[in-house]
Amino acid sequence: MAAGLLDTPPAPGLLAAASAAGLDLAAALAGDDEALRPTEVAQPALLLVEATLAAALDPALEVVGVAGHSVGEYAALVAAGGLDPEAAMSLVVARGRAMAAMRAGTMAALLGADEALAEAVCADAEAAGLGPVVVANLNGPGQVVLSGTEAGVEEASRLARERGARRAVPLRVSGAFHSPLMADAAAAFAGDLERAPFTDARVPVACNVDGAAVRDAAGLRSRLERQLVSPVRWADCVTTLVGLGAQALIEVGPGGVLTGLARRIAPEVTALSVAGLDEARDLAGRLGAGASG
Repeated sequence: MAAGLLDTPPAPGLLAAASAAGLDLAAALAGDDEALRPTEVAQPALLLVEATLAAALDPALEVVGVAGHSVGEYAALVAAGGLDPEAAMSLVVARGRAMAAMRAGTMAALLGADEALAEAVCADAEAAGLGPVVVANLNGPGQVVLSGTEAGVEEASRLARERGARRAVPLRVSGAFHSPLMADAAAAFAGDLERAPFTDARVPVACNVDGAAVRDAAGLRSRLERQLVSPVRWADCVTTLVGLGAQALIEVGPGGVLTGLARRIAPEVTALSVAGLDEARDLAGRLGAGASG
């Protein structure tokens, strides 16, 4: 997924920062899917690809705001100038390791379910003594992700199917991300966030924990402190970007999952995915002159 990117700024600095933290990211990116799958490797790899593609976007594009899903919020901060790339990489390596150390629990995606149904089945699973189990991602219309103990997620998924959810899909994850089971990881990571050199962002960042458009360094830091144990309110983030005046929503990085979600959340705006340098550099041409995103 990093083909053609490793010599493009800021990728060399990001590789050096990962190496300084004890992670040979270049070797992992040259390997197979299994080499990239562990969360302590996948998170830094995603940051490198997303930050590099964002930096390569056609400068004719007027950026009115940024957002990133979970670890993607760090790439968004780099794009907005709230963190320099190397500091972001150091944080993401530490974040990935802290989260990888939390092996308990799992996650599942509910398709065809809304927030109210998801909250209700989580509450019933917890009342049965199977918790904690919580709503972890509010990704868009009809897609909610649960996180918690294996028994709790299994029971909440069963209840959701009984009550009208179309499907409950177990996710291949190493732990219960964005749930109370990440509290120890958040505590271990807190010192890294406190020491990191955040600055006020050039453009607003629509933050995961509340969807708010934030530019001040203290507000960005405090929201990242809460992020590991809080739901990713992605639909709110997209709505915030549209409210800032975005005429297009551009996903940078491998795949197009967020592009598909954006088209469901905000069908009135254009949504595109950018997975390579040529696409990034010609983005204004694809969108038309004067577009903002």
